[in-house]
Amino acid sequence: MNKRFVLDSSAVLAVVNSEKGKENVESKFPDSLVSSVNVAEVLTKLAERNVDLNDAIDNFLHVGLDVRDFDLAQALKCAELRPHTKHLGLSLGDRACLALAIQENATAVTADRSWANLDVCGIEVIR
Repeated sequence: MNKRFVLDSSAVLAVVNSEKGKENVESKFPDSLVSSVNVAEVLTKLAERNVDLNDAIDNFLHVGLDVRDFDLAQALKCAELRPHTKHLGLSLGDRACLALAIQENATAVTADRSWANLDVCGIEVIR
């Protein structure tokens, strides 16, 4: 079954940190994918706060997020996206989310408002 959403790190962190917009993300978990690059970003933020990373990984698995490995096709798409997103300052993780969304014909879900005007795939800004 194809998933309809790809979550950016900012969307996952909105849930983890109980931020505004988290309810717009939590309801999408069963129908969402996340790139392993974005998982690394989330885990890095949690490590900075001394959160137990094994517990964090268990939580990813518990909520049922489908984590997809970052592959060569996504790497190529990330590179292709750079000229179109450089003016917005999108990171590698941001472009990894978009690349996976494009590959899966899914909607990218983010808390980053600067994505709203991108025309590369469906985009939903959570707040």
